[in-house]
Amino acid sequence: MDTKTPAHDAVDAIADQWAAVRPDLDTVPMAVFGRIYRLSNAMRGKVDKAYAPYGMALGEFDVLATLRRSGEPYTLSPRELTATLMITTGGMTGRLDKLEKAGLLTRSPDPNDRRGLRVTLSERGKELVDQAVGAGLAEQRAALDGALTADEAAQLTGLLRKLLATTA
Repeated sequence: MDTKTPAHDAVDAIADQWAAVRPDLDTVPMAVFGRIYRLSNAMRGKVDKAYAPYGMALGEFDVLATLRRSGEPYTLSPRELTATLMITTGGMTGRLDKLEKAGLLTRSPDPNDRRGLRVTLSERGKELVDQAVGAGLAEQRAALDGALTADEAAQLTGLLRKLLATTA
């Protein structure tokens, strides 16, 4: 594991440019969130590649994973899925159409609401998402192990949790 911190990165370069033209600005927030943003984008690409052999991208994985971690019978309403994943109803419909066509989930009438639907993870969907989650976690584990000690990863988790709690 290489835990050596780079002396200067692209985010530092941006902050330095701002410091040169606006020395009155505190660019620490820019440095923190710029790195979070770049890290998120980099990991999204790696995780997407890990999910590709399973025929899904991150968006489809999120739907299947939400159903899977909801527990048996792995069923939620489209509204519950939309709220959990923070996407539009139109975006959700497109994902559900694709996943249903692939046989990874089913939609059926809600027995308690004749206007509603229930979305249920199929057995094939369950097997596929169980495999894909392992592949995605392996990419994330490799990134952590390549840069941080276990203590540093735990500290970072706590700091990000604290920061998220104040911004969400």
